[in-house]
Amino acid sequence: MAKSGPEPRINELFAHMSTIGASDLHLKADSPPIYRVDGKLRHTKAGPMSAEKTESLVREWIGEQRMRDLANIGNVDIGHEFDGGRVRVAIFMQRGRITVVARLVKTEIPSLKELNLPASLSRLIEYEQGLVLVCGITGMGKSTTLACLLEMMNQKLAKHVLTFEDPIEFVYKDKLSIINQREFGLDFGDWPDAIKAGVRADPDVMLIGEMRDDETCQHSLVACETGHLVFSTLHTSSAATSIGRILDLFPPDRHRLIRHSLSINLQAIICQRLIPSFRPDFPRVPAMEIMFCNPSIRKCIDDGDDARINDLILEGEAEGMQSWTKSYVDLVNSDFIERKIARQYAPQKEAMERALKGIDISTSTMK
Repeated sequence: MAKSGPEPRINELFAHMSTIGASDLHLKADSPPIYRVDGKLRHTKAGPMSAEKTESLVREWIGEQRMRDLANIGNVDIGHEFDGGRVRVAIFMQRGRITVVARLVKTEIPSLKELNLPASLSRLIEYEQGLVLVCGITGMGKSTTLACLLEMMNQKLAKHVLTFEDPIEFVYKDKLSIINQREFGLDFGDWPDAIKAGVRADPDVMLIGEMRDDETCQHSLVACETGHLVFSTLHTSSAATSIGRILDLFPPDRHRLIRHSLSINLQAIICQRLIPSFRPDFPRVPAMEIMFCNPSIRKCIDDGDDARINDLILEGEAEGMQSWTKSYVDLVNSDFIERKIARQYAPQKEAMERALKGIDISTSTMK
């Protein structure tokens, strides 16, 4: 967190993000401030910032203790509020100089409709226990989707929600639910210990920012087994590969046990990617793969037959599941994205082309 006292000068740069509709700000020595607007980097007309000026802005803002952390570790992540907004900031060293990358976080948490997310995602908040994963590469809106789900829960259900974040991005106001938010480096220093302690804090729901190592994953699964609903994220591109990514966190002799635990506790995997749209109200729109764990998928996970998951997602459309192919086709047919954009981004291009021609993708060869 930023130190108390006079408003830091860097807030002027953060505030300018809201003014010009930027999602990100980059500060790098010997370069002018660079903003990302509608997914594209734009250089400002301001003069280059020296390494000394960049360091002075950061030191004034974060204080000496955080500066020591930066010097010792090489990077610091911070959530920061300023007049008019909130940013998630990564500060790191490159070639011995300080670089700052800030992402503007919306203070009002959007709804499923406002994000153009499928209505079927609303069932994710209704589970009493189990694991829900939201997956995708960095910057694809995973945190926003999770915030949308928690805020929906906050409005509709009386739950105790406990979050573990690095850093805190969205700040919730208690409605029907009670939401306690803990930030790494400020409220706790060890993920596994914090999760173990969190289970004793009477939560109904836990949000764990990321499945980052075997201990975090193991304690998350234990929390599921003891009756909690756990939300988390993974940097993976599909439901099928997410299973393998979790197993990779563990030594091979534990894979069978982890598979069995996942087959019991996993409730859903949502993978998403933000795609350029030609609609002015949606500069980028989410494409999404949705997998809900039915008995067939649970058996595949337990048996190690992850290759069949894509086909089972296709067969599960009536249950609210959605393949990558269907997502891209729907975005084209609803005039959110152009066909050439769909061809550029779709992971299964041939299947998508067949679907756009009206061929039933559930009968296409996906193996």
